Amino acid sequence: MDGLRVDIFLESYAEPPTQIVLDVDATDDPIHGMQEGSFFHGYYREYCYLPLYILCEEFVLCARLRSSNIDPSSGTVEEVQRIVEQIRKKWPQVQIILRGDGGFCRDALMSWCEHHQVDFVFGLAKNKRLVTIIGRQLQEAKVEFEKTRKAARVFSEFSYRTRKTWKQERRVIAKAEHLDKGSNPRFVVTSLSAERMPTRAVYEELYCARGEMENRIKEQQLALFADRTSTALMRSNQLRLYFSTFAYQLMQGLRRLGLQGTERDCNENCVNSGAVTARRRPPVSSDPRRGRRADSLLYPNPDDVTNGWKNYGCSGTRF
Repeated sequence: MDGLRVDIFLESYAEPPTQIVLDVDATDDPIHGMQEGSFFHGYYREYCYLPLYILCEEFVLCARLRSSNIDPSSGTVEEVQRIVEQIRKKWPQVQIILRGDGGFCRDALMSWCEHHQVDFVFGLAKNKRLVTIIGRQLQEAKVEFEKTRKAARVFSEFSYRTRKTWKQERRVIAKAEHLDKGSNPRFVVTSLSAERMPTRAVYEELYCARGEMENRIKEQQLALFADRTSTALMRSNQLRLYFSTFAYQLMQGLRRLGLQGTERDCNENCVNSGAVTARRRPPVSSDPRRGRRADSLLYPNPDDVTNGWKNYGCSGTRF
């Protein structure tokens, strides 16, 4: 099942892309009772699982159910290695960038990327050393804000190494920002050189784009029951997560292939496709595989259905 998800992603391209971005994230999956792997998570303030997701665009390449008493990055190296190896078997020249928040800013993961020609950009938790380094930029942002009364940003970069956990210096991008509520510094660490991507673009165009991946995870959880992990055992709950993931891929395929040019999200796809299939006319021939399309009277977007059938290559009103 793990390899199949990557195969679906690879087969969606007619030609190999020049570059892809793999997003990694951990999210909470609330649980109740004495289920296997149940632990209280201090950040989410609830008993939950902590599934690991790896996505590329709208494709879920990994959905690994985990207990919540672990580091967010736990197991990420193994999953990324498996996915990268499978991708490079078919696309040996593709440039891969790994993107994640501060929970994945770990030396083991960054070192693996550096040794396997995988670039990365991760959030970096602020500390006193980092804030001190950008003291001048923070002051510039404050002065600009006081002049305009609008949010002010000043970007900078520098080489940085932690005192204990990193084995080497790495490029850090700093955003010195001042808002109504005061100073708001943010940092990311990346392996991308300044020649490949300038300072501001790393943060605003590359790192901030990870918010779209978070929307994809919400779609799966809210519309396709990815959080319906209520059995007693981890392995059966993992199986439920597999089912939800493949259901999401079906809805994603419907959106990508059949609903081109619309703004339908995954939840609308589920509701609307259910309305479309709610009523079928009897077959018009002795072949049970042939029939007429009969849209539900409750379906609110008949034009989307007509266009979808055309996009799928269906002729007339038959399927």
